[in-house]
Amino acid sequence: MLGFSALVAGSFSLGGLAAPHVAPEAFNAVRFLIAASSVWVLLRLQGPIPRDAFAAPWRYLVLAALFVAYFVTMFEGLRTAVPVSLSAVFTLTPALSALAGWWLLSQRTTPRMALALVIGGAGALWVVFRGDIAAAIALDVGRGEAIYFAGCVAHAVYTPLLRRWSRGEPALAVNAGVLTAGTLLLWMWAFPAIRATDWIALPGIVWIALVYTALVATALTFALLRYGAMRLPAAKVMAYTYVVPSWVLLWDLALGQAVPGWPVIAGGALTVVALLLLLRDG
Repeated sequence: MLGFSALVAGSFSLGGLAAPHVAPEAFNAVRFLIAASSVWVLLRLQGPIPRDAFAAPWRYLVLAALFVAYFVTMFEGLRTAVPVSLSAVFTLTPALSALAGWWLLSQRTTPRMALALVIGGAGALWVVFRGDIAAAIALDVGRGEAIYFAGCVAHAVYTPLLRRWSRGEPALAVNAGVLTAGTLLLWMWAFPAIRATDWIALPGIVWIALVYTALVATALTFALLRYGAMRLPAAKVMAYTYVVPSWVLLWDLALGQAVPGWPVIAGGALTVVALLLLLRDG
């Protein structure tokens, strides 16, 4: 899940640079197609596909709809919100996942996990506002943040459903099923935007973001999320997202942004404390 959070953070930083140049539904339609194709190749290379791997295909359609909703709202939000600001909204996902896990799986949050959620949330928000109390007090939820929040709700429901509907299928088979269903849904919806996009004229950053989000932030993080969801409570899985704002700042630094000051580093330290509490929680 630490790896998951670092890779997800890259989507915010790279996606923020690409979002102004392409429609979010068109971008994600091509992204899902690339991701699904690569996963199918890997699945075939592994050997024969189990006959029952794609039983009850309605599961993949529902999961794909939630998955698609998350990514499309993320890129739509990045049109008007900065990456770090959206990553702050992402830190609401653990609490939403705790509610979804209780509702769908009867999972309960232990006192230690609840404490970790509070500490991690405080640290993440401190990172988001770069240790500036005045900036935190003046928080104004914009259109991009509101749109992305809806996607975070879909993401929070997706995690426990992934576990509830699992029938022991191989991870790659589930990955292929969800990505294929998501590709079909996106292409049916986004075909007009895809045709209207001048793909050849798009700047290089769009293609960089497209390849990264397709092969790393979609296919790979899907496998990591499923691995975590099958072994951890939903709230604990998503609690690792508290370190995403810290990762976003590191990504921004790698892309030429300013080095964060010590107040921000202190906020990042709180997220580490939260993760230690989560790791100790049996």
